[in-house]
Amino acid sequence: MKTILTGLRPTGNLHLGHYFGAGQSWVKLQNDYNFYLEIADVQALTDNFNNPDKVRKNVREITADLLAIGLDPKKVNFFIQSQIPEIAELTVFYSNLVTVARLQRNPTVKAEIAQKKELFGNDGESITYGFLGYPVSQAADITAFDGELVPVGDDQLPLIEQCREIVRKFNSIYGETLKEPEPYLSKTTRIKGLDGNDKMGKSLGNAIYLVDDDETIKQKIMGAITDPQKIKKDDPANPEICMVYYYHKLVTPSDLIPNICTECREGKRGCVACKKELIDHMKNYLKEIKERRKKYEDNPELIDKILKEGTENARQKAQEQIKKVKEAMKIDY
Repeated sequence: MKTILTGLRPTGNLHLGHYFGAGQSWVKLQNDYNFYLEIADVQALTDNFNNPDKVRKNVREITADLLAIGLDPKKVNFFIQSQIPEIAELTVFYSNLVTVARLQRNPTVKAEIAQKKELFGNDGESITYGFLGYPVSQAADITAFDGELVPVGDDQLPLIEQCREIVRKFNSIYGETLKEPEPYLSKTTRIKGLDGNDKMGKSLGNAIYLVDDDETIKQKIMGAITDPQKIKKDDPANPEICMVYYYHKLVTPSDLIPNICTECREGKRGCVACKKELIDHMKNYLKEIKERRKKYEDNPELIDKILKEGTENARQKAQEQIKKVKEAMKIDY
């Protein structure tokens, strides 16, 4: 089987954007590939270096979320990035193969730097070497396990291309040693936030998290954006610009959707009633995920065991890979 490598930064719990954008796809892919899933705590520290407790806590939290959505530790090799020192070694080796100018031109890096400037109001002087160089670290993540496919969204394609460039440069200098990975594009588009923003995210305060309790879900959905032209209950509205209808299409049984759409357009459906119906469907949709997660919440030692065994397996693979790399580079003293 081909090898897939993907991962998440442990900076917070999974929300619906993660689930529909990537998680559902991963659950399907685990059956057909040799699957490595990295808990990328080192990369999380590139912009959370002053809050290590947050990163440490979320290693277990995000693993519980991933198990809750249906990822099977018998099929998926969970591992913690910082516990694989070979990744750090490869990062150092690869850093000689890419220029600072090339990293600064990377569209994904440029977008994230621009976002930081907007959020924190600085001129970019606070951007660290670690943050600028994280695409190099990602190349090390992928090649440490001979990753052949990397599930990504469109916005992450430049990171995969950066990895491919590093692999080609390495192989041209030291001989054919590394596999050039291919992106595996998600078929799901980015999930919008409750406020209508094209991106759902923690910093935007517009996300529903898989761990949200019923009351939190209720409050968030009751505050969701609807058609601003609908003033009274009986006013006709456009469901296509209503976030409540948007989420109905994600979690409500498909046979109910046409009627919801028609009633909305004809002014036969009030926003409050529509939101209450969505709340019930959302709770029902997340019920199985919450039940699976509770098993791990009640037995945290299961998470620790999964991470320990997965990291040991990943380390063995990475050790084999670093041996090949050092032989190619003539530093296998």
